[in-house]
Amino acid sequence: MSPRSKKEYLAAIAKRYKEATKPQKHLILDEVCAATQYHRKHAIRKLKGFKRFTKPQPKPRGRKPIYDSPELLTALRKIWLSANQPCSTRLKASLPLWLPSYGPTFGKLSPQVLKALITISAPTIDRLLKPVRVKYKKRGRATTKPGTLLRKQIPIKTNQWDESQPGFLEADTVAHCGDTVAGMFAFTVDGVDIATGWTEQRAVWGKGETGVLEQIHHIEQSLPFPLLGFDCDNGSEFLNYHLLRHFTKRKKPVQFTRSRAYHKDDNAHIEQKNWTHVRQWLGYDRLDNPQVVPLLNNLYTQEWHWFQNFFLPSVKLLAKERIASKTIRRYDPPKTPYQPVMESPLVTQSIKNQLTALLKTLNPFQLKATIEGKLKNIFQVQFQKPQVKASR
Repeated sequence: MSPRSKKEYLAAIAKRYKEATKPQKHLILDEVCAATQYHRKHAIRKLKGFKRFTKPQPKPRGRKPIYDSPELLTALRKIWLSANQPCSTRLKASLPLWLPSYGPTFGKLSPQVLKALITISAPTIDRLLKPVRVKYKKRGRATTKPGTLLRKQIPIKTNQWDESQPGFLEADTVAHCGDTVAGMFAFTVDGVDIATGWTEQRAVWGKGETGVLEQIHHIEQSLPFPLLGFDCDNGSEFLNYHLLRHFTKRKKPVQFTRSRAYHKDDNAHIEQKNWTHVRQWLGYDRLDNPQVVPLLNNLYTQEWHWFQNFFLPSVKLLAKERIASKTIRRYDPPKTPYQPVMESPLVTQSIKNQLTALLKTLNPFQLKATIEGKLKNIFQVQFQKPQVKASR
């Protein structure tokens, strides 16, 4: 009897064997052993284990899933939200910086989850965070008014992205005007170093030349490297004699340049920082209470400054090539501004030692909590109702 015939024979007799009594099973086994030449014990195992009309289940292919742990998803979501919802590529670069502070803040992670978070890829992060991603669709309001007086004296520069030496700053102002530009309100002077991505922000009441100059002077003092160049748009808060004298009438003059009028792409670096470093945090509300300016500067010069420059990686465009209808962009690996500063041979070792010592004392989760607390206080001061004196 062929193996196939034996299988068909067992299929026909297995049900009758299972329902038979003990004497009947004895007779059926005699019959099976005679027909198939099976040993009696082997025939018993065959009949008892026979499954009728069942298809064997294939084993699952690939390795076991390692990113479906609730503990991993919770940790990834907390870091993503605390880092102000970066893209997956920047979040992957942030994880080694944030994980040492996760245990003291939220509790220790298991070794398996910790290893998975270190080795996770950017596409996997996209897949895991897809249900919780937040989309922003707000648009801003331009408040740049041309300063025509000094246009001919301040040269145009359009190749800012070629700078590789720290110290060349690109600057702009962000208006906290709400729905109208009428009246007085607060501005944020935003600056970014093109080589390292180091950012500085300062608040100023209005766009007066003296106030903007004072905050730019504070920004210059806070940089971990000397200021070599200053590039801005054509706004009147920058194109004025106060700022021109400040940069040119010194022992080591600073290169003072401007972009072309009505060409925002010339200031692409700072335009991007206006969104990620100001608008995403402060939104588009109108800040027309002068009391919020010192509160904003207190935030900008402390937790905000440390959080943005030590724990939030960014990417820099290296090349852009158009092939047919597609534009292919190539970026460098994500780095925090602190990392290029440490890699630069033009930054003094004493400054590097100070920054390294400061980094060891910082906890990004605590910084984020403090920032949110100060922002809440700022908006409470802004929107508080004036007290009305009771009439006698």
